[in-house]
Amino acid sequence: MALDKAIQIAKKLHGKITLIHVFSVSTFAITPVQAHKYEEFMSSNYVQAMREYAESFLSDGKKKAEEEGVQVETLMVDGHVVEEILKAARAGDFSLIVIGSRGLSTIKELLMGSVSDGVTKHAPCPVLVVR
Repeated sequence: MALDKAIQIAKKLHGKITLIHVFSVSTFAITPVQAHKYEEFMSSNYVQAMREYAESFLSDGKKKAEEEGVQVETLMVDGHVVEEILKAARAGDFSLIVIGSRGLSTIKELLMGSVSDGVTKHAPCPVLVVR
């Protein structure tokens, strides 16, 4: 797991971890007729459930890192996953990005794109992809 590897590295180098969770509400298809209801959509139960999941995910990760004595901060954003990770890496002047790989097949990777591939190709720092 990527978090476990990031914790190991941070412990050895006395570093800090920034946990990022990006959810992509804005990428859902919304018809022109629905566009005027965007605010209603953004406050919907579905979007709220996504935010709650993200908060839980980040909270669990933060707890795990802190139990290992690693300083950690969290970041939750809505947007394009690769772009938001890269933006955070640049703004935070990251030394390393540790990211998980879901092992997408070559066909799926070509059709859908891969977060780890996109981050690896455009990151402002080294990237460690953990399988």
